[in-house]
Amino acid sequence: MVLDSLKPAVSRYWLVLLAGLLWSAVGLMLCRLAYLWLVPVVWYGAGFLGIIGLLLALIAYRFSFSRIAEKNIERIGLFSEKGCLFAFQAWKSYLIIAVMIFLGLFLRHSSLPKQYLAVIYLAVGGALFLSSFYYYRHLWRVLVRGDPWF
Repeated sequence: MVLDSLKPAVSRYWLVLLAGLLWSAVGLMLCRLAYLWLVPVVWYGAGFLGIIGLLLALIAYRFSFSRIAEKNIERIGLFSEKGCLFAFQAWKSYLIIAVMIFLGLFLRHSSLPKQYLAVIYLAVGGALFLSSFYYYRHLWRVLVRGDPWF
């Protein structure tokens, strides 16, 4: 079929790496924004807000984002050998990503003080960054140690 030849197919290992890199990059970007918004705040206020953001990041990592990463790895593992370049996330996840981007833009341009917004950005960014290591660990186990995909 003509459409199959146009599909940008890559190995499932590249899909896992791409997912990890994107989760790391977005997580670091959000954490950087949070940091920049906390810099002008008095040190003890910034420290308090930063600790709250980090605690929320750990909670989100443990109970949400790490599970999503595990499910993505399992889903990618079901591919025969190659998958569409954009299949590093489930298709329904793209709707969630779009909503999160819109919500982030809305909040960033709202009247909410940036130091409080930093807590949200730090929580989501930290959880994304920490969860990205699930992808790297999986690649290490499969490619270096020779473990089976699952």
